Amino acid sequence: MIYTVTLNPGIDYNLTANSMEYGKTNRCHDEYFVPGGKGLNVSVILSKFDEPTTAFGFVSGFTGQELIRMMEEMNVPCDFVDVEEGFTRINVKVAFGKITEYNGAGISLKEEHIKELEEKIAALTEEDMLIMSGSIPKGADSGIYARLMAATKAKTVLDTSGEALIKGLPYHPFLIKPNDEEIAAFSDGPITGMDDMIATARKLQAAGAENVMVSLGADGAFLVASDGNVYSAAPPRVTEDLPLNSVAAGDSMLGGFIHAWHQTPEDFEEILKFSVATGTAAAFSRWIPEAEFAYRLYDRMQ
Repeated sequence: MIYTVTLNPGIDYNLTANSMEYGKTNRCHDEYFVPGGKGLNVSVILSKFDEPTTAFGFVSGFTGQELIRMMEEMNVPCDFVDVEEGFTRINVKVAFGKITEYNGAGISLKEEHIKELEEKIAALTEEDMLIMSGSIPKGADSGIYARLMAATKAKTVLDTSGEALIKGLPYHPFLIKPNDEEIAAFSDGPITGMDDMIATARKLQAAGAENVMVSLGADGAFLVASDGNVYSAAPPRVTEDLPLNSVAAGDSMLGGFIHAWHQTPEDFEEILKFSVATGTAAAFSRWIPEAEFAYRLYDRMQ
């Protein structure tokens, strides 16, 4: 079973605006709600690939109950800790040329809430996988992911950055996924090219990560793998006339990696290709892509 952790989930309210004028009423011609949170996105894409998955995290209030309903409607069971005070945040994302986001503050955790999640995670076995990603809410600090990793026997995936990532490396995550901007923060000097990024990824691997996948946006991704090799994959060509949307592309890439690894755990070249294909499919989808679209783009990379 694959479990995901989203510490500060929300409901994303997506709007497409006809205008964007400060201090005035702006009309929108398209709107929709989706679950918000990196771990939730990973669970949704895994469900589309028929991977058994359950979402962990924290919810509160009527928005939290609606979030659970939305996730279960997408065939993702939830095992959230219910926080008594506050409510699960709503994030407003307005598209007018570029996307402008207003993210709610969300819940505030207490030690008792963290302990309850820790107990759920402690029950996982070596046969399970635990994927942790996303922002850290009030009441928790940058060491929370490391704390959760220390509490479990499951194979872990850590998709975060900065101090939270550094604190998690000694617990040997199976995979980390910084992007090109995030990895620069760990470099010993300026990043001037691919060789510098690979050297920095190897530094993170030496610090504890088994596999380091670095997403490069429109240029695809590269992987410093546990077999000692470096693999790279350019994104597939998209011939369909589709709008570009980067929301959830990185999370879909991560889900694609885990799904492909389950199919062929030793073939890192094909795993990375499928991961990039899935991320590209998300970039040309309204939100999380359908499995058929990801496979179709993957076939174009052969």
